[in-house]
Amino acid sequence: MEKIGIPPFWALWKAYIKRRESMTIWDILRERILVLDGAMGTMIQRYALEEADFRGERFKDHPHALKGNNDLLSITRPDVIATIHREYLEAGADIIETNTFSSNSIAQADYGLQSICYEMNVESARLARKVADEFTAKDPTKPRFVAGAMGPTNKVASMSPDVNNPGYRAVTFDELTDAFMEQARGLLDGGVDVLLIETITDTLNAKAALFAIQTLFEERGKETPIMVSGTITDASGRTLSGQTTEAFLVSLSHVPLLSIGLNCALGASALRPYLQILNEQAPFYVSAYPNAGLPNEFGQYDQGPEEMAAQVEEYLKEGLVNILGGCCGTTPEHIRAIAELCKKYKPRMLAEQFA
Repeated sequence: MEKIGIPPFWALWKAYIKRRESMTIWDILRERILVLDGAMGTMIQRYALEEADFRGERFKDHPHALKGNNDLLSITRPDVIATIHREYLEAGADIIETNTFSSNSIAQADYGLQSICYEMNVESARLARKVADEFTAKDPTKPRFVAGAMGPTNKVASMSPDVNNPGYRAVTFDELTDAFMEQARGLLDGGVDVLLIETITDTLNAKAALFAIQTLFEERGKETPIMVSGTITDASGRTLSGQTTEAFLVSLSHVPLLSIGLNCALGASALRPYLQILNEQAPFYVSAYPNAGLPNEFGQYDQGPEEMAAQVEEYLKEGLVNILGGCCGTTPEHIRAIAELCKKYKPRMLAEQFA
């Protein structure tokens, strides 16, 4: 009698596990909706940190006040940031963002910390990478990814901050490029899977970031997926610099992006019409991570997980998104509710997937 081999089911299952362990984020996006984490700042506020927490021992004699420089906590209170990353991963997030929204030399100039921007990005990326890898090791069939967060800086390139001098610019394209290149270099050296240019209010700033990243790719001889996320600032449906959603998309479509999407400023319901535009016209995957509603008179976000989940479910029913998470006011509880919803729906299909 012939010896009976391994049952076909188990052979297939082992092959599946092996394949999933080696799958890239591109592969997984073809199969399901990926869940992005929620707000870092909202979670940091829960710790009621004081000036000493931000300074630590290393910056105790720094001449500038440092409270509120959340990105610095990746160096002075890495325990806090690592805990927040873990909470979002436990809630079901597939992608966590590095704590680097303002880790560029232009924004850090307010704190006199331009000289450590590269270090801030490397350390934040390493911290997120370590936590993400812990969760991937626990369940290799659900790999966790790290997105290197690159915020818009606190200066815009396409408008003047002086109403009496419309030709004036507070920052140049070259200055933005240099700042973003340093930040991207640190994030890549720290081990991120994706670079996320987010909360874009001025598309010219984003174009500087993309130019910096592409230059860096040429220098290194290796590319990393890029996500871009813009911000519609009010009911006019435009960015702060005046672009419509269509114009925003066209302005950035020269770069082969992993995804393009919208975040911040508006709650989920108000964001939906602009996601519909991206769904219809974007040749890339689409992302969305709205706020937990609009802030109240005290600047707090009152929308709970259930209410927000009910609103973002409309995105899922219409097949508008591939990546879904939360921005200002969202917590692990919001992300848990979103993650449960995402299990029930198929991702938005790209045109090439129908071929």
